[in-house]
Amino acid sequence: MEDKQAGTAGRTATAVAAVPGDARNGRSLSPSRAADFLTCPLLYRFRVIDRLPEAPSPAMARGTLVHAVLERLFDRPAASWSPEAAEALIAPEWDRLVAAEPELAGLFADEAERGAWLAQASAMIGRYFTLEDPTRLEPAHRELHVEAMLASGLRLRGYIDRLDVAPTGEIRIVDYKTGTAPRADFEARALFQMRFYALVLWRTQGTVPRLLQLMYLGNGEIVRYAPDEGDLIATERKIEALWRAIERAMEAGDWRPRPGKLCDWCAHQSLCPSFGGTPPPLPSPADLGEPDMPALADEGAAVPAGSELGRDRDYDL
Repeated sequence: MEDKQAGTAGRTATAVAAVPGDARNGRSLSPSRAADFLTCPLLYRFRVIDRLPEAPSPAMARGTLVHAVLERLFDRPAASWSPEAAEALIAPEWDRLVAAEPELAGLFADEAERGAWLAQASAMIGRYFTLEDPTRLEPAHRELHVEAMLASGLRLRGYIDRLDVAPTGEIRIVDYKTGTAPRADFEARALFQMRFYALVLWRTQGTVPRLLQLMYLGNGEIVRYAPDEGDLIATERKIEALWRAIERAMEAGDWRPRPGKLCDWCAHQSLCPSFGGTPPPLPSPADLGEPDMPALADEGAAVPAGSELGRDRDYDL
């Protein structure tokens, strides 16, 4: 795929399949919540059914800041897409985030800790420029909201960091990760998110994306994958099977924990039976809204709806 991409650099645009109005209030699933259930059904319950709050973490806030800087960079004329211009955006973007979410100011014990954290964000943004030359790009969309309705009535939805469209019509989905590239045994999990987005675009536009690209700014690696229709059909079947499992858990009220390596980063250990905790009583059916509706941030924090930190992302999956 050629580096130079054609299109209008639209921000927060939307690609949505034809979805009946009454169906929009039905079942929905994002890649983040799908990943939660695959990781631990109880985690899915805590985030989606109980909607338990999780305090913002430095890792989540850093991911939001890095995404915001890259997004604002592409708002500028292409000639100014430089490391220096990106670096100059870090402080004002952080100030903007803190103004919108004042609790972020309490993430750091002192200025030295805050400075070290900002230096890490700066390093990630600088690393981006070692992976590609943005002046050779013209993204078609950034922060693209996509959704599609499957034949079963399940609505898939999410946000794509960047969508590149070549003059020949070929599509590249790009996702920025502020973690490091996963080991081979975790790579399939990361690519599941990208196949999820590719499936949504295929169902909305009828075109299989040419390339899925994960850019790991934590260590400067890129993972690329070229899907085909067979991949996306298999992904659709997996998603449908996953949703059936979620529905069975809902009907039975059976949300079992699945202990694993990620438990060390879970905000809900004190409520988990695997760690001697007791989950809160399940909400009554009348109290439950649309399943999977909360748009939660994905470095481990659930924040109020409408928060920029709450954008549905999978920074480090």
